[in-house]
Amino acid sequence: MSARSMLRRAMMRMRPMTAPEPVLYSFRRCPYAMRARLALVVAGQACELREVKLSAKPEAMLAASPKGTVPVLVLADGTVIDQSLDIMRWALGHNDPESWLRREDAALIAVNDGPFKRDLDGYKYPERHDGDPLAHRAAGLVFLRQLEERLKEGGQLCGSSRGITDAAILPFVRQFAAVDAAWFAGQPLPRVQAWLAAHLASELFGAIMLRVRPWSLGDAPLLFAGESASV
Repeated sequence: MSARSMLRRAMMRMRPMTAPEPVLYSFRRCPYAMRARLALVVAGQACELREVKLSAKPEAMLAASPKGTVPVLVLADGTVIDQSLDIMRWALGHNDPESWLRREDAALIAVNDGPFKRDLDGYKYPERHDGDPLAHRAAGLVFLRQLEERLKEGGQLCGSSRGITDAAILPFVRQFAAVDAAWFAGQPLPRVQAWLAAHLASELFGAIMLRVRPWSLGDAPLLFAGESASV
């Protein structure tokens, strides 16, 4: 399926549902929720999208997952998946038309989710974290240099085609780059910068960044993604 078709199908599916589907509690700008939505769209996995206002989290979400963070996927049988990577693997385990699961580097994703995420938070939110934001930025740059080396091989993090590793890491690099866009643009990271720009300009990314109003109890269900994609 072309990226244009993905975008068109995702947009068409922001409509009332006629049958029960898994429920996804999400927040448009959350990097964890972004990567879950990327996998759901690629997998063609329909779900009811419930956009969450973080300052007024819905009771239904908290009842399903008391941790209170997005994304949370509630399956039709009541099973709750509340870790973003688990949601990605669940969706792709049912349908993986681009073979994303073959391009998973669990170790690289773990560095992203651990040390790099801590440095991202220390850099972006210095008022919430101890330490020097510039020191956190410098530490985060070490990870970006690692990605720069990886991208020499084929333009994506695990070869020449995008995969789960790219989708899992991309939203966090996006956040890091946006803290000081001029500084990021001036770094000697041409491959990372090109990789990031291409993904952000893709119709797949556009498809997961549609704006919807926060969900409230009683709202008509909105169907997100859906229909199997084909290579």
